[in-house]
Amino acid sequence: MALIASLLPLTNVFLDLDLTSKKRLFEQAGLLFENSHGIARAAIFDALFAREKLGSTGLGQGVAIPHGRIKGLKEAVGVFVRLKQAIPFEAPDGKPVNLAFVLMVPEQATDLHLQILSELAQLFSDKKIREALSQATTPEDVHQLLTHWQA
Repeated sequence: MALIASLLPLTNVFLDLDLTSKKRLFEQAGLLFENSHGIARAAIFDALFAREKLGSTGLGQGVAIPHGRIKGLKEAVGVFVRLKQAIPFEAPDGKPVNLAFVLMVPEQATDLHLQILSELAQLFSDKKIREALSQATTPEDVHQLLTHWQA
């Protein structure tokens, strides 16, 4: 999980946020990226919303990987959010989402973007990891799970 480790600092792990909708999640992600990376929150929100219009980024099993491209961004960055209550996300299995990895990539990113999404999809397909992420009590524990997972 070298790619995930490189784009997810411990400061970008948030547990038990009280958000009620996909829109609120995108707004919060915008605020988080603005505070941690100086990216305008509106740019984050707009990129996430535009991507979501193409089809849900919900994977199923309570997981979503909202993602978008940001002009001027130099490298991929991520934020992991565990929600206090699961929210509707139009996932393929119809289940609401409580684990979200929000990924922002440079506007021109191609192969790297797809490699990161592939790693995230593999990670979240692991039932033990999903359960551990749901039960972890500290951001440090979650960060360790996400950055040291091996297939």
